[in-house]
Amino acid sequence: MRNSGAVAVVEGVGDHGCEYMTGGTVVVLGGTGRNFAAGMSGGTAFVWNLDRARVNTELVDLSPLRGEERDLLHELVQRHLAETDSAVAEELLKRWPEAVEEFTAVVPRDYRRVTEIMRAAEAAGRDVDDAVMSALAAPAAPAAFSEPAMPAPRATQEVARA
Repeated sequence: MRNSGAVAVVEGVGDHGCEYMTGGTVVVLGGTGRNFAAGMSGGTAFVWNLDRARVNTELVDLSPLRGEERDLLHELVQRHLAETDSAVAEELLKRWPEAVEEFTAVVPRDYRRVTEIMRAAEAAGRDVDDAVMSALAAPAAPAAFSEPAMPAPRATQEVARA
């Protein structure tokens, strides 16, 4: 499933779910196949009872839901129930205070960083575009690890033979 801005609520996905997702919101009310979120660069996925071993975490972080995410998820699950008469959605909503704790937010690191910069700029009354561009132009933090140093080339010596 690729998503570039839509909202989708599904009751399970196979291998490569949310692969190359660039925007939008996906709610998964069931299992995921392997390699979930591979290449995901934007948007948010909310997954119920996520098996972390099935997630490709190269670009994404897994975290508990934040306040506004909880509200959005609740609204989407309610809408899913209303439109599909889903037994899964109905059971989750019956025990929502506990069920919401069973969800994991899957969010690309860079996407979250940019959205946080945008929110802070809006709250401070700053121009959002200027704030994002300034933050992205700032020097990057040092890497958590570094590549091993390449050994210095050996000097070759010409040996004269007598």
